[in-house]
Amino acid sequence: MENWLGRSLKHKLSLLIILSVLVPVLSLGLFSYTIAERLTEEKAKSSGLNTLGLLGAYLENMVSDVETLSLYLIGHDEVQSYMRTEERNALKQTRIANLLMTLSISKPYIANVIVESSFDKPTIAYKSVTASSWSDITLLYPNYYTEFPKWWSPVHMQETSSEGIRDVITMSRPIRSTKKYDYLGMLKISLLQSVISDHLKQGGLEGGGIVLLLDGGNRVLAGPDEYEKNASLETYFPGMKSFRANSGWFEYGTGPDEKTVLYYDVPNVEWKLVGIIPARAYKSQNHYFLTLTAVAVSVAALFVIALVLFLIQKVTKPLSQLTKFLKKSSPDEPLPTLPVTSIDEVGQLVISYNRMSSRIEKLTDEVKQNESLKKEADMMALQAQINPHFLYNTLSSVHWMALMKGEGKIAEMVGSLSDFLRFSLNNGQEYCTVNQEILHIDNYVSIQSIRYPDKFRYEADIPSALLERKMLKLLLQPLIENAMIHGILKREGAGRIAVRAEADGDNITFVVEDDGVGMSAERLEELRGRIAGRLDADENGGMQARGSYGLRNVHNRLLLHYGPEAGLRIESAAGEGTRVTFTIVPSFAKSEQEREQEREQDQAREREEQQETGIPGEGDRK
Repeated sequence: MENWLGRSLKHKLSLLIILSVLVPVLSLGLFSYTIAERLTEEKAKSSGLNTLGLLGAYLENMVSDVETLSLYLIGHDEVQSYMRTEERNALKQTRIANLLMTLSISKPYIANVIVESSFDKPTIAYKSVTASSWSDITLLYPNYYTEFPKWWSPVHMQETSSEGIRDVITMSRPIRSTKKYDYLGMLKISLLQSVISDHLKQGGLEGGGIVLLLDGGNRVLAGPDEYEKNASLETYFPGMKSFRANSGWFEYGTGPDEKTVLYYDVPNVEWKLVGIIPARAYKSQNHYFLTLTAVAVSVAALFVIALVLFLIQKVTKPLSQLTKFLKKSSPDEPLPTLPVTSIDEVGQLVISYNRMSSRIEKLTDEVKQNESLKKEADMMALQAQINPHFLYNTLSSVHWMALMKGEGKIAEMVGSLSDFLRFSLNNGQEYCTVNQEILHIDNYVSIQSIRYPDKFRYEADIPSALLERKMLKLLLQPLIENAMIHGILKREGAGRIAVRAEADGDNITFVVEDDGVGMSAERLEELRGRIAGRLDADENGGMQARGSYGLRNVHNRLLLHYGPEAGLRIESAAGEGTRVTFTIVPSFAKSEQEREQEREQDQAREREEQQETGIPGEGDRK
């Protein structure tokens, strides 16, 4: 795999495209062969069933003619008159014999027609019978003709004076009086078995298949010469399953002996046509289709490979030349400008390279120019680290100087400002205790009370059990500032700002409310939309824009650290004041607190390293 990945782009593209094309071509070839194989098999079966249908129609017409002829003879006046009397009448015998000859001579498949009287009178026949192996069904089933009007015999021998010995199939039915329905005798019409067999042979099935005519007991009535007459089909095809429908097909045998068996019921008689086709007959055609498909796929594959290699060569040749040109360039010299020989994608690539090389050269000059300022930047960074320490020390000095001068208000304000800034920086930490957050508010209120004396009254109601609980810092001070600037300072007279907290299990709900000027419903809805990020700040409301920005910042921090249910909820009415609430969910912020602890550990390690190097850390500057 590594060797393949290391090959050139030309080799990889060639292999991928050839595979991507050959797989569909091979799949199409396999699909075409499978379809052709199925079509060949279906064609053989469909053609075979059509052949059996035509043979069945021929046999149906033959059977129908015989039954029609039998009904005509049974009801004929001459036959009825002759059969009702016990007297012999030579003239009637002659007329009946001529009638039998007239009706039978035009039908080549009729071997003989015989009329037998129940009385002791001579038998009348189209051809005189000298010997016969016919055996009546009544010997096995005495009451057969009371249930069924006719019976078709198996193949039997019949010898006549004019034709000699022949195999026939005989239909027999009783002759009854048309007046009293008395039994008068028997009518027998024999069919030439050879005519039926010849017709079956001429039908022929694909691939040397054979057609057999079976009776109701699956005994052979007609077929090829090698199949013995009246022999059971089981003798030649052991284990062949029974025929369950009027027509259809199934497979018999396996391997070289596999055969497709087709069958068709002849209407109006208990005969069945069975066609047997060797499977190799149509599978030989499948080999032809397989060879043809293989040749077509091979030619297509060779053509595809040649075409792909040609196209890949045309595409990758400019890239190969570009690669060789770049390899010859020296790394210590500026990147050379390459000639553009085309405007296609490769030409665009060369143009982009030339632009990039020019840009790299300019950037190199800028880097060299800025390298001289590196030490100065390092010193500025060190100074930025020392600035908080310097600020705290300066405020501390101002605080003590104010005390020494007796300026208590100034000292108080500077002290509050120092504590306010120290908490805001807080070593970059994001979490603090509730007590620290309240002390931060106290420092802010202390500063504002000096600026605006007798303008507001501040109240805090925080249960002592919540003071040591952890929370995100700098959440309450922006709300106090917003209440003071936009609520209290805009009203006449002194106002009130109150903060309280309520615990609900691990959750803590904070409420900041004032009795300032409040706001209208339209202004409240606008403020809610701006906090939620649906509206931009007012174009002409500078103080309002800054106020809403602070509220939106707190709102977004709450959503980020405590989940979608922790945002600000604002209620207000014009002239009645404003009420802002939010809820923190410590379980949601557990992962954040863990990251905060990790940051504290990292900062502790940083302070230790700074102490070792002599550079004071932020903890040392407090």
